[in-house]
Amino acid sequence: MRLALYIALAALLGTCSTAPSLLDQILEVGQLRVVTRDSPTAFVDGPEGPSGPEYDLVQAFAEDLGVALVIETVQSVSEVLPHLIEGKAHMAAAGLSITDSRREYVDFGHPYELVDMHLIYKLGTGKPRSIDDVLGRSIEVVAGTSHADMLTSLQKMYPDLVWTENADVEVANLLAKVAAAEVDFTIADSTEFNIQRHFYPDLRVALDLEIGDPLAWAFPKDAAEALLSRADDFLIDFDRSGNLAQVKDRYYGHTDKFDYVGTRNFIRHYESRLPRYRAMFEEAAAEWALDWRLLAAIAYQESHWRSGAVSPTGVRGIMMLTEDTADYLGIDDRVDPRNSIFGGAQYYARQTERVADTVDEPDRTWMALAAYNVGFNHIKDVRQIVEWQGGNPDTWVDISEALPLLSQREWYSRVPFGYARGWEPVLYVNNIRAYYNILQWITTNEEAEMREFDLPDDIAEPATEEPAEVERT
Repeated sequence: MRLALYIALAALLGTCSTAPSLLDQILEVGQLRVVTRDSPTAFVDGPEGPSGPEYDLVQAFAEDLGVALVIETVQSVSEVLPHLIEGKAHMAAAGLSITDSRREYVDFGHPYELVDMHLIYKLGTGKPRSIDDVLGRSIEVVAGTSHADMLTSLQKMYPDLVWTENADVEVANLLAKVAAAEVDFTIADSTEFNIQRHFYPDLRVALDLEIGDPLAWAFPKDAAEALLSRADDFLIDFDRSGNLAQVKDRYYGHTDKFDYVGTRNFIRHYESRLPRYRAMFEEAAAEWALDWRLLAAIAYQESHWRSGAVSPTGVRGIMMLTEDTADYLGIDDRVDPRNSIFGGAQYYARQTERVADTVDEPDRTWMALAAYNVGFNHIKDVRQIVEWQGGNPDTWVDISEALPLLSQREWYSRVPFGYARGWEPVLYVNNIRAYYNILQWITTNEEAEMREFDLPDDIAEPATEEPAEVERT
């Protein structure tokens, strides 16, 4: 590796010459090598390419430097710093907390996120009110993390506190173990827990062990001063420009509001209601080049997958199409599940086409969903309001903040299409994002299980009975 060669050359030259700084090496080679971990809160290499909050940040940093980004992934957080210290990467971006033990080996840059450190338990197993209530019960955390450091610190005050450290898992794996009652407690940062709790609705926060724990990028100790300084300047500017808020919204925006009962019902309805309509969602999504899971998430938000659903305002069917929309799409029977699903797919696809070409994904999807709910003309109005406010109308984070203004006379009186209950599409989009995220998680796990057991692809869906239809209110 060129990085290792630079280090070796510097050692041979000794004091005879000054070795180029790490930043100069990066600019000379034209590559920024970053070690991260495979996690929803860091980096994921999925079917649509790489993504993740850390990936978005370091990709933007590499572009700021004018170099190519090279990602080095490790499977657990315990592998991140050894990878960096051994000279295999220029920096680490893996959702690392700043701890005294880590400062002995690496330097940290400017914090870009503050998270809370939660002690997690399963509902019904007895919520601890203090650390005293945890003593004698099983705790498992990821080895080499700030979570392990926190327990070590607590042990000074609670000598009987014991726990297990596991270097071969991620926090998501331990949350699954708590949900399965295989271990009583684990520790998770608020960002990770806010994502995973949608998959395990029985999990709860027992105690907040730390509030505002800073996350930062790590650099080789005493060897990357110029690179660290450049990264700090980048992150500060990235935050001031609003770009950091967009990254946070992209990955965590849908996790702010959590409905325990709603999530449990969703998972139950996935098994009892969706099988009857899944093939229709898949077929309609294929016809309109959509992800069937997104289409199904829209339908769940609209009707909870009930084909006979009716609202007080007269919208009907599994996709809750208005009479005008059904006429526009040429649909005679909007209660028929197939008609409704294919009509909803077509209508959503048309909203996507109407979104400005300057809007990138996933913001494009969120704006199209808002238009599906409130009407595209109101989205046009909000784009104008965002421009008046000096924001960026191509970002969902600015659009979502401005949408509620459509209910205020000061603003709706100034735009062509007037009043709208602007807070509703914001909640609508957030709910669909949560449902979509759960569907992605469930179906990915199903596919993994199919591969593991090498089951044939043509296994029939289990027969299910459609629940009685209930009028939607």
